Amino acid sequence: MRTIIQRVKSAIVEVDNKIIGKINKGLLILVGFEDDDTPTDIEWIVKKISNLRIFGDNEGKMNLSVKDVNGKILLVSQFTLHASTKKGNRPSFIKAAKPDISIPLYERMIAEFDKETQIITETGKFGAYMNVSLENDGPVTIFIDSKNKE
Repeated sequence: MRTIIQRVKSAIVEVDNKIIGKINKGLLILVGFEDDDTPTDIEWIVKKISNLRIFGDNEGKMNLSVKDVNGKILLVSQFTLHASTKKGNRPSFIKAAKPDISIPLYERMIAEFDKETQIITETGKFGAYMNVSLENDGPVTIFIDSKNKE
């Protein structure tokens, strides 16, 4: 499982010109699943992201988590995070999990974030063409891969 975490002042997801997910201060998380991802991967990555100290404290040091600042989470599925550009110029998405595997993982991840943060997780729409807008804060952008635990 791969994630891109962006600290944001605000973020919005639209489908067919309708806002379906919206947050103010918090994290926009893009997530891509692969076939061998498990609930254990989800639990690990949700705990890691929920406790990641990337928000500024009173001295401006990155010392607080999204939970500490009562931030929100906007979780968006993005299979292109598993793009391989090794051969040629057209990305291959063969490593990205198919919907029958990734939809249940995505739903599980939403539930785990809700449980871990005690905040309702806003979401995109799985498999839809989405417009994602954000006001990046910092910018702070972090990549986490559950297989490499980094």
